[in-house]
Amino acid sequence: MARPTSRVLTLLELLQSGGIRTMAELADRLGVDARTVRRYVGHLVDLDIPVEAVRGRYGGYRLAPGYRLPPLMLNDDEALAVLLGLAAGRRTGLPAATGTAGETAAAKIRRALPERLARRLDAVMESLAFTAEPGEAATPETEVLLAIADAVRHRRPTLIRYTARDGRRSERTLHPYGIVAHAGRWYVTGSDPEIGQDRTFRLDRIADARPLPGSFEPPAGLDPAQRVLSGFAGAAYRHEVTLRIHGTVDQIRTRLPVGIASVEELVPAEAADPHTERWFHVELRAERLDWLPPVLASLDRPFVIERPDELRDLVLALADRLAASARQA
Repeated sequence: MARPTSRVLTLLELLQSGGIRTMAELADRLGVDARTVRRYVGHLVDLDIPVEAVRGRYGGYRLAPGYRLPPLMLNDDEALAVLLGLAAGRRTGLPAATGTAGETAAAKIRRALPERLARRLDAVMESLAFTAEPGEAATPETEVLLAIADAVRHRRPTLIRYTARDGRRSERTLHPYGIVAHAGRWYVTGSDPEIGQDRTFRLDRIADARPLPGSFEPPAGLDPAQRVLSGFAGAAYRHEVTLRIHGTVDQIRTRLPVGIASVEELVPAEAADPHTERWFHVELRAERLDWLPPVLASLDRPFVIERPDELRDLVLALADRLAASARQA
């Protein structure tokens, strides 16, 4: 049976998670009656922890807004979640998880853990492996990330200093719509009011971000992630590819996702079933074409190459190699 001290600490953990906790919820989580919950709350108040009683139908208890407790209390699951999160963050280039900050944070948590739990978590971390090789993390500056995030939340125009892929540097005003993590990199998408177009910028190429006076209104129904992926599909590359593919949207997207290709139905049909096979117009851009024939073969759907002719030649060459291999005894 749990001792009263253990239950008081459990009550504190529940209140630390934020929001209002009802009397019924607390009594159920602690396995006690309402009178005992009130007594435990009194113990916390005696320790100068500001627990507030909230009256009303949905009332209960909460910690005073803005109050933070000096000690960090984590149970086994929470400690493992934090350490695994730091490990995965370092692997994927998550800002603040890479470099010194991630290492010192993990070390502090490790030192604060009881030896029994620390040994168990060490065993997990030592046995952990990733299937993908770590890439070079393109990590944005923490201050830039925080400044852009604040501008997104409060809809503030922001002046950024940006270095383009070709090394050119510029200052521009951005109305940031959202921050998107994609394929190990971090992007901000928004509108450039000087040219009246939507733009996407890599956060690690932004040297400085400063808020400007005023505010802006983002477009209705905005989806920052979709905007970033659509921008990738329409970016300028060496080859422009146009196809017609017969199948369903889901079948096509399994090999040509939103970040690679745009897919439109050739003859739009009202309330058409997305799972019905039809002909679709597919466009994409690529620096190289040699990866496309295997992708089209793996779709196993009828397709027509409209352009470029070079792709048609590559598909025929792949078909000849496959046929020759199939004839081998």
